[in-house]
Amino acid sequence: MQVPARALFSSTGPSRLIFVAALSALLAACSPFQRGTPGGTAPNPGAAALVVAESRIGAPYRYGGTGPDAFDCSGLVAYSYAQAGIMLPRTAAQQYAVVTPVPKRDLRPGDLVFFRVNGRDVGHVGIYVGDERLVDAPQTGGKVRMASLEDEWYRERYVGAGRPY
Repeated sequence: MQVPARALFSSTGPSRLIFVAALSALLAACSPFQRGTPGGTAPNPGAAALVVAESRIGAPYRYGGTGPDAFDCSGLVAYSYAQAGIMLPRTAAQQYAVVTPVPKRDLRPGDLVFFRVNGRDVGHVGIYVGDERLVDAPQTGGKVRMASLEDEWYRERYVGAGRPY
């Protein structure tokens, strides 16, 4: 049996109900696929950036390095967040200026942690991992590594933290 289209739009009976259900199913099937965790929620950009940074552990430090094979501290952060879809400025001081401040007690994996170098302005940045740890590109001759915020160098120079998303 064929039902005229105008009957589907003006009807209040079972034909309209079947039409609405079929249309809803069709539209749901056409919605864009989103990667993420079960339940349809995508991981936050900080977690995604952290995965990228951790994958670069062992890459050599190079002043001005922006990856993917060598990094300085802010280059590692900018590269990692760019892979997660967020563009950040180039230097640690510029990155510090654009993040939303986060108290140390509220740090989440993927947040940025900032440090003073030579007693001056912000000059170093890393990506917080959790459990008082961070990933950073330390200095000439070093490699991207996991470090502890409890280490003396980081503890004495800690400025603050922020979330760039």
